[in-house]
Amino acid sequence: MTPSTTYAYLTTTEVADYLRLKERKVYDLVRQGQIPCTKVTGKLLFPRHSVDLWLMNHLEGDQPSQRPVPRVLAGSQDPLLEWAVRESGSDLAQLCHGSGDGVQRLLGGEAMLAGLHLLDPASGRYNVPQALGLGGMRDLVIVHWAVRRQGLLLAPGNPAGVGSLAQLAGSGLVVAHRQAGAGAERLLHHLLASAGVAPEALTWAAHPALSEDDLALAIRHGTADAGLGVEAAARRQGLAFVPLHQERFELALRRRSYFEPPVQRLLAFAREARFAERAEALGGYDIRELGAVRYNA
Repeated sequence: MTPSTTYAYLTTTEVADYLRLKERKVYDLVRQGQIPCTKVTGKLLFPRHSVDLWLMNHLEGDQPSQRPVPRVLAGSQDPLLEWAVRESGSDLAQLCHGSGDGVQRLLGGEAMLAGLHLLDPASGRYNVPQALGLGGMRDLVIVHWAVRRQGLLLAPGNPAGVGSLAQLAGSGLVVAHRQAGAGAERLLHHLLASAGVAPEALTWAAHPALSEDDLALAIRHGTADAGLGVEAAARRQGLAFVPLHQERFELALRRRSYFEPPVQRLLAFAREARFAERAEALGGYDIRELGAVRYNA
C-alpha cells in the first residue's frame, strides 16, 4: 500500500509502510521522540512533510556537526512568532534584527532559525534561496509560518487622513523606516517604486526602527507620523492601519535543526487551538499553511 499523496498526515500503518518498517518500530521511534508526530483524539498522525525531512536527514547519516548550533531565533520580528516562542516553552533565545541579519546568522551557524520575509522584486516571490545568498546551503529548509498583512501604521484615528503611500509624498509627515536589510524596508521601497513615488519625496525619520514594535512605538509616541509594518503591530499599539500588501513570513533553518526539540516544540504548539485564537486576536494573519515545507534543498 502506498499512502495517498493527497493526505497531509499519515496514520501509523501508512507511515510504517512508507518507511518500510514494522509498526512496532514506528511506535518505538515515537516513544524515543525520534520521529515527528502529533496525537489527535488519541490517534497518532504523522505530518507527511516532516516524515520526508526525517527520512532525508537520516539518509545523510547521523553524525552530528562538530559545532553545535545555538538555540537562537534570528531574523525578522513577528508578533505571533514572538508570543509562540515564549508560550511553547521552546527555550529559543530571540535575536531579531531584521531578515538580512537573520540570513547572515544562519549562514554563520549563529542561529537555529531565521524568520524571513524578503521579497525578490524580479520574481515577485518571497524568500528565494538564491536571491538571499542561501542557494549554496545543501541542507536548507524553509517552513511557512504565515501570510501577513503589511500596510501603513498611522496615529490613532488617522488624523492626517492618509490612505496611500502616494499621499505621503511632499506631505511633510515624518515616515518611520526600518534598517537596511530588513524585509519591511525592502518592501517599502518596492511599493514606493510601484506607486511611482521617489524616496526623496518623503520626509524620513532621522534613525531607523530596529523592530516592528520600535516602529509602532515611534508613531504612538509622536516621533513619526507613518510607517510600513504589520497589522498586528498596529493593533498592539492602538494605531490606525491602511492595508497595502500580503506577504509570506517563513522560517529558514538547516535540516537537522528541524528535528531539534526547540523547533519541534514550537511547531507542535502552533497546531494547538490556543495558537489559532491568538493569531485571530492579533489580526492580519492567515495561518492555514503553517508548517508546510516551502523549500527543501
